[in-house]
Amino acid sequence: MAKRDVDIVVLSDIHLGTYGCHAKELLQYLKSINPKAVVLNGDIIDIWQFSKRYWPATHMMVVKHIVGLIAKDIPVYYIPGNHDELLRRFKDFQLGSLKITNKLSLKIDGANVWIFHGDVFDVVMQHSKWLAKLGAIGYDTLILINRFVNFFSEKMGRGKISLSKKVKNSVKGAVKFINKFEATVCEIAASNQYKYVICGHIHQPEISTVVTEHGSVIYMNSGDWIENLTGLEYNDGKWSIYRYADDPVAQAIEIKKKKHKGEAESPKELMASLLQELNMSGNNHFPGTTDFNLAK
Repeated sequence: MAKRDVDIVVLSDIHLGTYGCHAKELLQYLKSINPKAVVLNGDIIDIWQFSKRYWPATHMMVVKHIVGLIAKDIPVYYIPGNHDELLRRFKDFQLGSLKITNKLSLKIDGANVWIFHGDVFDVVMQHSKWLAKLGAIGYDTLILINRFVNFFSEKMGRGKISLSKKVKNSVKGAVKFINKFEATVCEIAASNQYKYVICGHIHQPEISTVVTEHGSVIYMNSGDWIENLTGLEYNDGKWSIYRYADDPVAQAIEIKKKKHKGEAESPKELMASLLQELNMSGNNHFPGTTDFNLAK
């Protein structure tokens, strides 16, 4: 199958290691594209809720695929979020084409782009981290219940529903928080002469132009791989929201979990294969981190 060329892919809020993560669907998407650069914008592995008892093979296969991109010298930027904040202590770490950084400032085809996860603007995260962690557990439980509800709902011919979206939309405070989050981000971006600002964190895919007192800014959010199954793509000089639900090509890709020639079966075997690939990509050169002219 011919893969679709994409200049830059931005993914966030994957939450590997949780029941709500759609690792299989993400893997199908990754296998359908040929990216020139990948930005992992936080909450990729959910360290808050990580458990040795739950780490399916598909979750490790996602990690292995990303390592495979690094082995091919494709630039991969990892910006830790709040759920994988432990990785922030490794800021500026580089291995092959992988770089860990807390925020990213790029010039893409002449336009300044500011990329960060977004939890820095979350008041709950800053002042009541225990409450945020408790909320994360409740959210994951709600997603798990939602899967059971949807199983029976589809059997009855009623289609899928999102309990978490219904909760968010019914709570005025949640809507107000999202609006304030976007406005704050754009004010700071505009005052620093950024044309684009890209975030994750709030699980709301979006591309919109926001007018501030310092000028207009294009705000973008990559969404998540729990509910929306979305990301951001930059290609041919344009940004767009990728939606797995609208991609029949990715949906048709078969993910083989059973062992066959050339592919590992268990998470343990996949980890061994992953480490081998990392060793093979043992140079420390990291291609241009400041200026992308991909569309030319």
